[in-house]
Amino acid sequence: MVLRELCALRGVSGDERRVREFIRERVTPFATRVTVDRMGNLIAFKQGTGERRRHIALVAHMDEVGMIALGADDSGLIRYDTVGSIDPRAVISKPVRIGENEVPGVIGAKAIHLQSAKERETMLPHDELYIDVGAKDRASAEKLVEPGDYISFESRWVEFGDGLVKSRALDDRIGCMVLMSILEGEYPCDVTCVFTVQEEIGLRGATAAAYHVQSDAAIILEATAANDMGDPEAGNRVCCVKKGVAISFMDRTSIACGPLFRRMRQLAVENDIPWQIKQGVTGGNDAGPFQREGGARPVCVLSTPCRYIHSPSCVAAFSDIEAQYRLVEAFLTAGGAF
Repeated sequence: MVLRELCALRGVSGDERRVREFIRERVTPFATRVTVDRMGNLIAFKQGTGERRRHIALVAHMDEVGMIALGADDSGLIRYDTVGSIDPRAVISKPVRIGENEVPGVIGAKAIHLQSAKERETMLPHDELYIDVGAKDRASAEKLVEPGDYISFESRWVEFGDGLVKSRALDDRIGCMVLMSILEGEYPCDVTCVFTVQEEIGLRGATAAAYHVQSDAAIILEATAANDMGDPEAGNRVCCVKKGVAISFMDRTSIACGPLFRRMRQLAVENDIPWQIKQGVTGGNDAGPFQREGGARPVCVLSTPCRYIHSPSCVAAFSDIEAQYRLVEAFLTAGGAF
């Protein structure tokens, strides 16, 4: 399965090379032209079959959240900083891999029975956590890990329950997989698939790509947080796993084009594609740069709901992933009109 292979690749923001090389090899036979820009974005253009063609950009990011090594202390423990937004409660005792040699380590904290009552009442921040690589002192640790080494979670792919999957990096290897599948098809419109870098640290790759990918519209394929566990109020769930692709009307970086937003809902209904409205105006994604930069263009965001996002154990439903793919395919098959 391509998605499983994508999720197994280490690709923390700024270190997307493995993901890019994998995707480039797979999509080159199906694309008209494949290029990599100076930022590191992979751009695959496919010419449409129609005479008067619209040009649609599809965008998904290759990078994942992770960490970067700052150096070792005297006891041989590795201090780190985060790359992207990561809840420190989600990382304690989790295994990681560090650097090109994939040095194994475990994220540690002061043992609970050694913490003061006040410490037990608060969340330990990342600067009070460390990575244990089994080194006895600073010199031993520095033979294994250098400052600037990227750190990624180690997490097994597990299919479980009623059509669910658990893995790291589902955000946004799901979107990358959908783009790869789209490139295998034929459509009346021109399609440019943009696999961006450094989305998790400020939408940097998309900001560069938006200037030289000139399209009539941009559809951003994402994974987004599903707050559907426990007993949240209906309006606070944002979206729910197994209820279809989430169509956004607004987030912190963009507002969906009204006609394009309505067109997506219409296509979902007409093609019997499960869908839902993303209810929370939260987060941001590559739609922001594509809406504002390079002359600007209409945008819409289609997301796969994902539980425990930005953690080693993201959970999504295969049916929601299929719904995201089907809606994009329906839009392109109809010529990208809205």
